[in-house]
Amino acid sequence: MPASQRTIAEIRADFRALHAAGCFVLPNPWDAGSARYLQGLGFKALATTSSGFAWSRGHADNTLPLEAILAHLREIVAATDLPVNADFENGFGANPAQVERSVGLAVETGVAGLSVEDSTGDAAAPLLPVEVAVERLRAARRAIDDRGGDTLLVGRAENFVAGVPDLDDAITRLRAYAQAGADCLYAPGIQTREQIAAVVAAVAPKPVNVLIGAQSAFTLDELAALGVRRVSVGGALARSAWGGFMHAAQRLREGRFDGFEGAASGATLNGLFSNAK
Repeated sequence: MPASQRTIAEIRADFRALHAAGCFVLPNPWDAGSARYLQGLGFKALATTSSGFAWSRGHADNTLPLEAILAHLREIVAATDLPVNADFENGFGANPAQVERSVGLAVETGVAGLSVEDSTGDAAAPLLPVEVAVERLRAARRAIDDRGGDTLLVGRAENFVAGVPDLDDAITRLRAYAQAGADCLYAPGIQTREQIAAVVAAVAPKPVNVLIGAQSAFTLDELAALGVRRVSVGGALARSAWGGFMHAAQRLREGRFDGFEGAASGATLNGLFSNAK
């Protein structure tokens, strides 16, 4: 458990304040240990990663049930006293009423924010009609408002990761989600300065999240200069961990023991987690 014990209301207020000015990094842990380590490095907030968590359970992304996700959110919230933004996939509901129920359950885990996507998982029709996605965002907003209204709602336009890289449509969607009650807007997959600047301008003054999920020439200062408020990395940290594990395991299968180069020491890890309850 974290050393200091702030109230959920205080944590959520701090999270909202981070979105008011400047630009911060929102790294994505996938379990309690990675969350505690990131807090120890001095990050100001964290976000879950649906992919990283799913892989840790031996599943593909977006295949775990709501109950597993809620348990995971409770685990991450309990592991840190930093604000936690939930990657809440598509809202876990076939209709707005179900989304409202699921988001309410997520809010009750203590998360400081959560995102709802507009993708379908269907390659033939990868995005929800915008009017349907808006109703789902409104349902999420009601669930939050019914529980105090202090949990930050993130509206996501999945165009660029769902195979529909249409910037104009993404902007139309983000504007509609802002009108529906989203506090922060997110179009994962946009990459160029021009795309980022266009999204920031389109939804101003609401904050924008940008995904940097691979090596990038951008610096945090450059993203801040474009008006970005927060930067997340999705499953990149989990994929980096898996990359090291897979390399070492493959070398071991070949009868070699040189894949452990760069591994953390047991003493270091025990020291990091010596105060765990």
